[in-house]
Amino acid sequence: MTKKHASIHDVARAVGVHPSTVSRVLNARTRHLVSPSVAARVTAAARRLGYTPDQVAAGLRTRRSSTVGVLIPDLANPLFPPIVRGIESVLTEAGYTAIIANTDNAAARAREALERFAARRVDGLVLAGVVRRDPLLPRLRALGVPTVLVNRTVDAGGIPAVVNDDAAGSALAVDHLLALGHAFIGHVAGPQRLSTGAARRAGFLAAIKAAGRAVRESAVAVARSYETGAGAQAGRTLLDAHPRLTAIVAANDLLALGCYDELARRGLACPRDVSVVGFNDMPFADRFSPPLTTVHIPHRLIGVEAARLLLEAIAHPETPAREIRVAPELVVRGSTARPPRGRR
Repeated sequence: MTKKHASIHDVARAVGVHPSTVSRVLNARTRHLVSPSVAARVTAAARRLGYTPDQVAAGLRTRRSSTVGVLIPDLANPLFPPIVRGIESVLTEAGYTAIIANTDNAAARAREALERFAARRVDGLVLAGVVRRDPLLPRLRALGVPTVLVNRTVDAGGIPAVVNDDAAGSALAVDHLLALGHAFIGHVAGPQRLSTGAARRAGFLAAIKAAGRAVRESAVAVARSYETGAGAQAGRTLLDAHPRLTAIVAANDLLALGCYDELARRGLACPRDVSVVGFNDMPFADRFSPPLTTVHIPHRLIGVEAARLLLEAIAHPETPAREIRVAPELVVRGSTARPPRGRR
């Protein structure tokens, strides 16, 4: 004989309250309407009886799925898991379930994931993999689903976003190297189709100019992707063109690691011959050899702020889009030092 599942009425009878009270307690968005003592009794009774809310039925009543789609470009990249953790921590507390989709930076997979999210009738979207002129924008506008961009933005604007202050981060890196005495600094830029690549490149050039130094566009080599191999290739291009440069600012830590590889290939040592600064402060950057000086970005905080901004957009869809910029910090480690004598 099949065991009967406990119902909301069973929980209400066990506690001596109305079923609507049980419903409020078990919904994270309305729990605050019930006194803590009653909420504790209801929660204990639900756990004891093995009651779990029927999310499908609730969704039919409220026309909400209590799910949020999160689109990530590359889960193997160490910067994205902390962002996802931040997103999930806030959404879970608010009674939402995050559905994660990884695109491997493929536009076709991003489109497919977006359609799957739409089919599931997600209540909101968090997109971490957009490009500056993203072809998904018309579809997003057609869906009308509250959306927040995280880590990257689009040129068109009009979508809430939580990003790092890339210009400030680039200035921190450049100012640190100038203070050490470096006169010729190069930049391994990220892909220019991404807002992070473009913003960090612009920030690098602006910081050089603000210091009263000559801005050399040729001192920038653009990497094809944010991967170690692309960093090595861009580093090779940069050093071939400017063999006497004494420092490199890389647009992310993996590109910096690629620069390490290219320096070693040339028989050069970091930081004795060339100092290197990264961007992101990804996990284990302090275990690189040498430990990487890098611009720290609080990725978990970015995820937290993105989830909060999305909940605000879901509750108040008429609210104008706004952008939150998170302040970076410079973490100085062993990959930067004064330039070689005679090249200062």
